[in-house]
Amino acid sequence: MFLTIQLVKAILASMRLRSAYSLSQVDWIALLAECGASPFVLSFLLDGIYRSEAVLTKHVSPGLMAQLGNLLDFTLPTVTAQQEAPDGTVKFQLRLIDGLEVETVLIPFHKRFTVCLSTQVGCGMNCSFCYTGTQGLKRNLTSGEIVGQYLTAKRWLQARDPRALAPSIVFMGQGEPLHNVAEVEQAIRIFTDPKLVDLGHRQLTLSTVGHLPTLPRLRGFPKVNVALSLHSPFEEERRQLIPVSDRFPLAAVLQELDQLPLLPRQFITYEYLLIRDFNMSLRHVEGLAELLGHRKALVNLIPFNPFPGARWQRPSMDEVDAFRAALVEKKLRVMVRTTKGSEILAACGQLKVNKLAREHATT
Repeated sequence: MFLTIQLVKAILASMRLRSAYSLSQVDWIALLAECGASPFVLSFLLDGIYRSEAVLTKHVSPGLMAQLGNLLDFTLPTVTAQQEAPDGTVKFQLRLIDGLEVETVLIPFHKRFTVCLSTQVGCGMNCSFCYTGTQGLKRNLTSGEIVGQYLTAKRWLQARDPRALAPSIVFMGQGEPLHNVAEVEQAIRIFTDPKLVDLGHRQLTLSTVGHLPTLPRLRGFPKVNVALSLHSPFEEERRQLIPVSDRFPLAAVLQELDQLPLLPRQFITYEYLLIRDFNMSLRHVEGLAELLGHRKALVNLIPFNPFPGARWQRPSMDEVDAFRAALVEKKLRVMVRTTKGSEILAACGQLKVNKLAREHATT
């Protein structure tokens, strides 16, 4: 029986060494002990991996690095394509170990960049407003692949500007993060560990459609910002945008989010896609006020970003401003997300997977 190319790649991938970027600090301590290395080398090793490769050459012996190279895979995803928009947004197409690809976006803001990370190849949520949702789901990413995306974007940024701050993170790329909850949680622990990537909790935001089976797991996560794809206060309309919400009722999702322990100045962000002639009436203003007025909520308005074959229309900025003003009048906290990278299909909802993943996608 002949094996398909894809199956051969999957078998070879399963035989590969564990990614160095999937290890926790505890894992590293145990591995160094196994190698007979001094525990004092740990800080130099981790600084070299996550901050400056020059530290490895200067402070970690070639013998130890050779040992670790036989036990771990230190390769990062391969950049197969790169596009830069006029506003400075950079989109990377990254090839993974089995040949599948994801897109990662580096977004400029006033003080520092933000990296938009993917958590799956494709997505199984099938949201009608999202280009990725038209592609289906191929597989989950590992924690090492998620961290590897970040390091690839960070190294590119700091090679261009050595003074650039370490980017913040939003889990808003391809995939539903809580549909891949174990690997995403491990990645977040690596991102927030002071000895590893060392990002503060306010520098990470996880966006979810409200994947109810795994939503309670957020209570055990390191502190991060949480965003819910809301898009309508009315269940029947929300189902048109997020078909899986017929299995994840909004009331139950909100009840779970209400259980999350928040810091004093922390809010749950409710992402609200603005679609012309669909969810921008005074009825929607009243519905949002009733739903969120008594919650620690920040409403993030996102003008719809068109993509090939989309059924929805983007509103004008005058319509956006009017809707925002009506929500503010209801005493809601509101911000409008600035669209960045739309010229290269890098804005919210515009990411896609590659041809190979589409051909082998599952639902």
